[in-house]
Amino acid sequence: MKYLLRKAALYVFIAWAAITLNFAIPRLMPGDPIDLLAERTQGDLDPAALDALRQAYGLTEDNIVLQYRDYLVSLAQGDLGLSIGFYPVPVSEIVATSMPWTIGLIGITTVISFVIGTGLGVLLAWRRGTWTDGLLPALTFLNAIPYFWMALILVLIFAVNLGWFEVSGGYDPSITPAFSGEFVVSVIQHAALPAITIVLASFAGWVMGMRNMTVTVLGEDYVAMAEAKGLPNSRVMMGYAARNAILPSVTSFALSLGAVVGGSMLTEVIFNYPGVGYALFQAVQTQDFPLMQGMFLVISLAVIVANLMADVVYVLIDPRTRQEA
Repeated sequence: MKYLLRKAALYVFIAWAAITLNFAIPRLMPGDPIDLLAERTQGDLDPAALDALRQAYGLTEDNIVLQYRDYLVSLAQGDLGLSIGFYPVPVSEIVATSMPWTIGLIGITTVISFVIGTGLGVLLAWRRGTWTDGLLPALTFLNAIPYFWMALILVLIFAVNLGWFEVSGGYDPSITPAFSGEFVVSVIQHAALPAITIVLASFAGWVMGMRNMTVTVLGEDYVAMAEAKGLPNSRVMMGYAARNAILPSVTSFALSLGAVVGGSMLTEVIFNYPGVGYALFQAVQTQDFPLMQGMFLVISLAVIVANLMADVVYVLIDPRTRQEA
């Protein structure tokens, strides 16, 4: 318990640091969002309107301490500010609209890639020295292919030329979004090719990492002792080898899950998928600093929460951490 409390205290501090940096960086940059908005309106806004906008964006003449206090109060209320590119839509509304798409696509495919990759990695390590070693060059090649290149090739072949999948978008624009069978089918059709791309691009890395770690663990004395006792191969492989070899992958998986909130920008941009990554790309293009700031904060907090969950899993699967706790 002490172990988890120490970790929780550390992550609370890291979260505070991320929130503080998110507050400070825009204020250290030259200019502010209101200057950018005034340029876009070509001076059509009068000074009173500009002052009201600065008040809305928290860029008041108050000292930095009062601004920081107001910033924390707004965060506690779930207020991430107003978007410039989609003015006057709140940033929190844009994030809430984009998040389900990203979690549904990137989250599910990340879990699938991890499960397939780690399972296949354990199997290849257990059967090392057999014909399965012939799969390693193919996996290495697949892992080395640039992700964006694979996505473009798959779009060209299977979407443009063969027409098996939809080219872009999250659903058919002619269908009204609703919990209906027609809409769900359309969403699945549009998500199929991006999902296949993500799985193909990422599972080989999990396989290689898990196989190498499992091979190392199989050389440990406790594994040799388990085999000498005559334990079933399945128990030795899963209960002794895989359980210990997977520990480093848990941290990587937690980071991957945390990054899910940020979406896979390349995936969503190439497929015009309406997730967080695509919204962040649009924010960069339009210099929408409040939207970028809000999304970076959400992504940072998601990574922190994911790492805390990884530490909880460590306590459950590694007896040494329970002894420390």
